[in-house]
Amino acid sequence: MTEIDSVSKIIVKTTINQENMELLISPHQSLLEMLREVAGLTGTKEGCNDGNCGACTVNLDGRIVDSCLVLGAETEGKSIETIEGIAKDGGNLHPLQQAFLEEAALQCGICTPGFLVSAKALLEKEPNPDEQRIRLWLAGNLCRCTGYDKIIRAVQKVAEDNN
Repeated sequence: MTEIDSVSKIIVKTTINQENMELLISPHQSLLEMLREVAGLTGTKEGCNDGNCGACTVNLDGRIVDSCLVLGAETEGKSIETIEGIAKDGGNLHPLQQAFLEEAALQCGICTPGFLVSAKALLEKEPNPDEQRIRLWLAGNLCRCTGYDKIIRAVQKVAEDNN
């Protein structure tokens, strides 16, 4: 067995949370690893690392994706929004973040960033979804602590405020 002495790196030019970045990454690094290890954005969480839990959900060019399943190199020229990019200017919480706090829609916090990114994408697409639509949209995000009722209520609260 031959051991590889050095791994070539590539530069990825991308936009993360509205900031243009040039990141030096290994070609095999996932978007999740690129965000956490190279960009220093640790809000995106690793849950299962195989695309089943949604803890690592980010918005990539208007689509929610599991960042563990996307290569960092695939983000060249694209725009990424992570949980760090959701808060309003000036550090104020986004209405979804505030609603999650008010409805106690979190416990351990591993799944919360993925739920927030997914819910924000839903509300941008459909400002007033019904409960069934919210549940369907968030089906790719799993929570092992809280259960889903409080999370659904938090998203409904923001949707009602959109009216």
